[in-house]
Amino acid sequence: MKTWISTCTDETERFARQFAQTLKPGSVIALYGGLGRGKTAFVRGLARGLHSTSEVSSPTFALVHEYDGDMPIFHFDMYRIQSLDDLYSTGFFDYLEMRGVVVIEWSENVAQYLPDGVVEIHIDLTDRENERRFTIYDEDSCG
Repeated sequence: MKTWISTCTDETERFARQFAQTLKPGSVIALYGGLGRGKTAFVRGLARGLHSTSEVSSPTFALVHEYDGDMPIFHFDMYRIQSLDDLYSTGFFDYLEMRGVVVIEWSENVAQYLPDGVVEIHIDLTDRENERRFTIYDEDSCG
């Protein structure tokens, strides 16, 4: 487990750019945290760290956005997913086989269906205004 504190969007994006350097094809990142926690800002930084030129936005209504980069990035929003059938309808399991980087917002809704080896990032508010705590759990720290 690793913890990182961000006090603004720019710091979140900078941290995510650095974090992107640790990823490899097939990496799956599950983001946990409520509205306004910085999930999309994190994905924006991650995309920049993988040299994407795509415009990153929340895929709330599209469910998934694809971004270019050193590896393809598949950005899911699972906010409206409530069942395994819903998850299948997004094409999620097909994307896992495409060997890109899969990043999932609202992972709480699909946690039981995530593959082994997923990197979990929990984003929590702290007592300080605009500050977020990123707690990273990966296969090396969970075992």
